Formats: sequence, structure tokens, C-alpha cells
Amino acid sequence: MFYLLGSIILTSYLLLSFKVIQKFNVPVFPAIVFNYFTCVITGSIVNGAFPIRASALGTPWFKWSCIMGVLFIILFNLIGVTAQKIGVAVASVANKLSLIIPVVLSVYLYNESVVGWELVGIVFALASVMLTCMPSRTAAASAGRVSLTMKLGLPFLLFLGSGLLDALINHVQQKYVTAATNNSFLISGFFAAGLIGGIVLCILYLQKKWVFEMRQLIAGICIGVPNYFSIWCLVNYLQASPLETSASIPVNNLGIVLFSTLGAVIFFKEKLTKINVLGVLLSVVAIYLIAFGNTL
Repeated sequence: MFYLLGSIILTSYLLLSFKVIQKFNVPVFPAIVFNYFTCVITGSIVNGAFPIRASALGTPWFKWSCIMGVLFIILFNLIGVTAQKIGVAVASVANKLSLIIPVVLSVYLYNESVVGWELVGIVFALASVMLTCMPSRTAAASAGRVSLTMKLGLPFLLFLGSGLLDALINHVQQKYVTAATNNSFLISGFFAAGLIGGIVLCILYLQKKWVFEMRQLIAGICIGVPNYFSIWCLVNYLQASPLETSASIPVNNLGIVLFSTLGAVIFFKEKLTKINVLGVLLSVVAIYLIAFGNTL
């Protein structure tokens, strides 16, 4: 339960922090890059030393951590582009609906079963995410000016990438990662993301398309520390959860939807329509059915 709550609270913080960054006019990409280097430093402090050694290069999980790093940097920026070009609601829907990918893969790869009330809960989960994130008429109208290719393409890429990332983390922690190598796996992924993003950022600085400002670094630190622990909590939750993966991931994602929505209402005074409120309530029911449906 500790790891689940940690993953939900810290991931919700990350989603809400982008609204704060926007208010201070901090460009997203530099903050994301500095965030990943902060993750590496934070993980090294937690580990007591830099955990990536030459011996890690030959481990079964190392190549997966590099792939995870690539997905990290791409998805963080894809979320930002989707939110700016189409709307935050669409970005949220595409991101959270992706829970269906690891669930389906869990049934196929690990012979897990989703039946009865658990299946009803997953259906409710998909419905609740769509209702909770349904945009207002104003947001929908603004999105209407975007080309059809971008309106369909960006959410689909975000949906696919987020689902594959969740599935990858789950697969690696089930097959290759142990409690002793968790930290090395995570930091390798963060380091790969920071290295890729750092190279691109240096090029942009040299081309003077962006100018380094201290607030970019500060924003990266404020994002990076909770970002590391959000993934750390997620990996440990998936390992320790008594639920099957087909239930664990939906519970985590729906908790994030619920908590981040409430946080936006409380801290940023966002208004919820009646449909949004219905979605929040439905998500609570969905979490209960997915987590405890097999006992009903």
C-alpha cells in the first residue's frame, strides 16, 4: 500500500508541476532534461554510490533500461506537445487509457485472467478516465483548429508509448530485475534519457535557440526528485502487489487520475463539469472492483 500511494501521489505531483512551470514561463524541454540528471543523482544518493558499473552492460535488463530511457524522454515531451497543441484533457485521456495495453499483454504473456467483476472494473476504468478528462466546449473548440493528422496522431502515439512503457517496466521487473538491481535498472533508464536529452539540449544552446537560465535547472530539480521516487515506488509496487498485473496497473493509473484531478481542483481551482464528477466517482468504483472483484 505504501508503494501504491507513493506512486499515485508523486506521479500526480509531476502532472500538476507542469502547470506551475507554465506559469513561470519555463520551457518544458530543458526542465525535463535537468530532471533526468537529477533522477540519476537522487538514485545514486539513495544507492550510496553510482550504481551503473561495467558489469551492468552484460545483464539482461540493461538493454531494456536503455529502451526505457528513450521512451522516458520521448513521452515526457510528447505529453507537453499534445497538451499545448490539442489540450491537457486529450493528453490525459491518451496517457491513462494506455493502461489497457499492459493489461492485455499481461493476459497474453503471463496467462493472467480477467473475468467477472474485475472485467467490469476495467470497463468502468476506461469509461471513468474518458468522463473525468472530457474537455469543455471551449477546449474542444480550440482543438478543432489543429489538423486532423495531428489530432489523431499525437494522442495515438502518446497512448501507444505510455502503454508500452508501463508494459516494459512490468515485464522487466517480473523477468529480470531483483530487489538488489532495482536501483541500477532505474538509474540506467534515467541516465539514458538524460544523455539523449542533454545532447539535443546542448545543440539547441549552441545554436542559440535556447539560452540557459537558472530557473530551468531549478525546475528540473523540483521535478526530478519526485520523478525518481515515483518510478521507484511503481517498480516496488508491481513487485510487492498481491494483485495480478492486469489489476495492479489499472489501480495505479486510476488512482493517479483521481488524485491529480482533485489536486487540480484544490490547488488550481479547475472547474469540473457534472460529467467529470461522474467520472471521478466511477473511478472509485472501478478501483474497488479491479482490486477486490475476485472476492465478490
